[in-house]
Amino acid sequence: MINFAICDDEPYMAEEISAKLCAYMKEKPFIPYRVETFPDSSSLLGSGCDFDLIFLDIQMKEPDGMETARILRQRNYHGLLIFVTILKECVFDAFEVQASDYLLKPLDGEHFCRTMDRAVQSLAQQKSSSIVIKKGNSCEVVRMSEIVYCEVQGRKIYIHQSGGKVTDCYEKLEDFGERLDSRFFRCHRSFIVNLGCISGCGAGQITLSTGGSIPVSRLREQDLRQALLRYMKGRKF
Repeated sequence: MINFAICDDEPYMAEEISAKLCAYMKEKPFIPYRVETFPDSSSLLGSGCDFDLIFLDIQMKEPDGMETARILRQRNYHGLLIFVTILKECVFDAFEVQASDYLLKPLDGEHFCRTMDRAVQSLAQQKSSSIVIKKGNSCEVVRMSEIVYCEVQGRKIYIHQSGGKVTDCYEKLEDFGERLDSRFFRCHRSFIVNLGCISGCGAGQITLSTGGSIPVSRLREQDLRQALLRYMKGRKF
């Protein structure tokens, strides 16, 4: 499921973006999606912004689109942002907030489709780097890049994420670890750590870049150092 948001204070433009978006997604019959529109930035920011991609007009009443994008990033929004505007001169400001693309009004159909091709491909890559946490009759998608470490207490696994969020689930740590990618290391019988979040190691403790520390088993310290070296060599800067 891809969740789209359209934020534009001109109703006809919001309708046009929605129509083009729906027409594009009809060509992707195996990808379910949802579209929600907002008449201004305040209503978008008040929605919780649980969207994969947001089309954002720049020229709106305060906060305008660019300021809204800054607020979203400050709130650790990691989704895609696509600006829709008549202002060509704002293209450089778009880089500041890590915008995925920049569509000029009036919308060009071919440019829109090319933009969506890149966006859908990027979202597919993000989804493949996520893990689904089952919680009773519901589930939660957690990006692996957001996971700092996992610990087991009793029958529960607690997934500590950047920003301080903690998600819990009932699962064996061995089974959970098999669903994670190569950036994660089982440093202790009760802990799995994201190698990218380690800032130091010694005296049986791993120091985390986010603050605090977790234990590392004495028998696994050497393997941890080797795993860290492999991770650093394979990391792309």
